[in-house]
Amino acid sequence: MMAKDTFLNRKHTLNLQGKLIDLSVPRVMGILNLTTDSFYSDSRNSSVTEALQKTEKMLAEGATFIDIGAYSSRPGAADVSPDEESDKVVAAVEAILKAFPEALISIDTFRAQVAREAVNAGAHIINDIAGGNMDEAMFDTVAALNVPYIMMHMKGTPQTMQQQTHYEDMMPEIVDYFARKVNWLQKMGLKDLILDPGFGFAKTLDQNYVLLQQMQQLDIFELPILVGFSRKSMIYKFLGGGPENALNGTTTLNTIALLKGAGILRVHDVKAAAESIALVQKMNQ
Repeated sequence: MMAKDTFLNRKHTLNLQGKLIDLSVPRVMGILNLTTDSFYSDSRNSSVTEALQKTEKMLAEGATFIDIGAYSSRPGAADVSPDEESDKVVAAVEAILKAFPEALISIDTFRAQVAREAVNAGAHIINDIAGGNMDEAMFDTVAALNVPYIMMHMKGTPQTMQQQTHYEDMMPEIVDYFARKVNWLQKMGLKDLILDPGFGFAKTLDQNYVLLQQMQQLDIFELPILVGFSRKSMIYKFLGGGPENALNGTTTLNTIALLKGAGILRVHDVKAAAESIALVQKMNQ
């Protein structure tokens, strides 16, 4: 009963430049990779034309948000300069909003410069895998931009995170991580915060499943929760195969997360995620 009560108290709206988005029914965030270095080859888009085609497909399949990224966060990924990242992101934002003016765009970046330039180009949300740890200007920037901010838990950087999986007690440490940052950002006046537990980031395979099992401990913040399992190694290293074989596992974990109160599913495969949401909503009628 406590989990249900907390869910009822959770913040259920996001203000995207005056447009209110209701999260009382979970939403799908479609992944749009502008890098040739993404871990899942089918998600890579090497041109604006490809990005527009992928965006059109994801919107048609039920995506509420399009999450644009031009810096791969997979372990060992190549570095990309801030200017190169920003140029790719801004070009995609401008092209998408011209073709699909109602599209709601999230920017997957840990750099304040990229966040600022993307929002100035029309983007609506900043999705920061580093929770402000990789750019000391990020919190000031998102507070000044006054846009929703997705804050993920990670230790280290994408290049070093897999060497930083030691925890004395993982869930209390993650809760403490968010408590400090949520308090800081709320004091700065930021109203729309979303928490991402960071599946696959500075966690071993087993730790990812402990995190999912105990994810409702984050309900204490009464904030929307975003989960990102899509085709990750926590699935295929356990079940076998590679990212291309991990859709069924992704759908299973997304469904579990929905039952635990997740408000946003960040995925490569929008149709499957939208169907999971529809079925869970049907069950809860």
